[in-house]
Amino acid sequence: MLFNHLLPAAFALLPALVSAENVLELTPSNFDDVVLKSGKPALVEFFAPWCGHCKNLAPIYEELATNYLHAKDKVTIAKVDADNHKSLGKKFGVQGFPTLKWFDGKSDTPKEYDSGRDLESLQKFVQEKSGVKAKVKAKLPSQVVILDDKSFKETVGKDQDVLVAFTAPWCGHCKNLKPTWEQLANTFTNEPSVVIAQVDAEAENSKALAKEQGVSSYPTIKYFKKGSSEALPYEGARAEADFVEFLNTNAGTHRAVGGGLNAVGGTIEVLDTIVSKSKGAYASGLEEAKKAAASLQDKYAQYYVKVFEKSSANEGYAQKEYKRLQGLIGKGNLAAEKLDDLVSRSNILQKFLPTGDEDEKSEL
Repeated sequence: MLFNHLLPAAFALLPALVSAENVLELTPSNFDDVVLKSGKPALVEFFAPWCGHCKNLAPIYEELATNYLHAKDKVTIAKVDADNHKSLGKKFGVQGFPTLKWFDGKSDTPKEYDSGRDLESLQKFVQEKSGVKAKVKAKLPSQVVILDDKSFKETVGKDQDVLVAFTAPWCGHCKNLKPTWEQLANTFTNEPSVVIAQVDAEAENSKALAKEQGVSSYPTIKYFKKGSSEALPYEGARAEADFVEFLNTNAGTHRAVGGGLNAVGGTIEVLDTIVSKSKGAYASGLEEAKKAAASLQDKYAQYYVKVFEKSSANEGYAQKEYKRLQGLIGKGNLAAEKLDDLVSRSNILQKFLPTGDEDEKSEL
């Protein structure tokens, strides 16, 4: 549905949540001019879209490129889809993903990057090779909750769902996870029922906790359902989308990658069923909707009743109100809570739009 395409546009207006891609994409048609003949050095990642390690590196590599935007006339941060452009991977001896190579801009004999894949290590390498220092932008305060022996017991098993990463300061995989974990915490910052947490398993005030939880490798990620101290090990992939899907499934949330709500946020299944049964004759479903809403402890239950009432009196109410809310969303500059509310109400209104009324939606 068109609404699903409108949300990303709205989120793009929130710079703290979503940023444009700054890594230069290379193909056989531009590779030589950009990398081999420009006289400008370049760090090039050879990746494959299906590669899990590449997905983990992606946010780190994007941040690296962002931190070198000020010096794009002096050094290039680029990538090649070597699964799609196999000729380039073969030309430079790429045998696994991701492979990072440093080109001096004058020859076709690169140096393979074999150090850490955390941001600090990458920035140090680029600075040493190019003489150009990264320009790190000020960051918002972290939304990741740091837990220790004491605060863990005060947080887990209470009234919040908690996803915890047990890490160690020296762990390379933990460093790779860090930017994704920060993004995940930002995505759920407006979800008070969910905590994105971290435990330094080697800190003196956390060692007992790590031992108690049976942590033997890093990072170890565990999920604790609200009201339970029994852990569910997280064994999925480590891209933000994977964590968001896991939490939506287990915590009952409806978050979208990068922040905001997905197309289900705010909707209530039992009331959606009544809307569907009414088939546009909303006066006939009003009393059933009122009865169902009265038994629900959901702040949007009464909004369904309101739309039933308004639609009963005015056949075009849902379409007009949906357009109005989309206009507000499109203007941007909305606080996160306000955006969530507008998206939730828009999602509900969509349930009342005539089935197959694509012309109505395409105007938005």
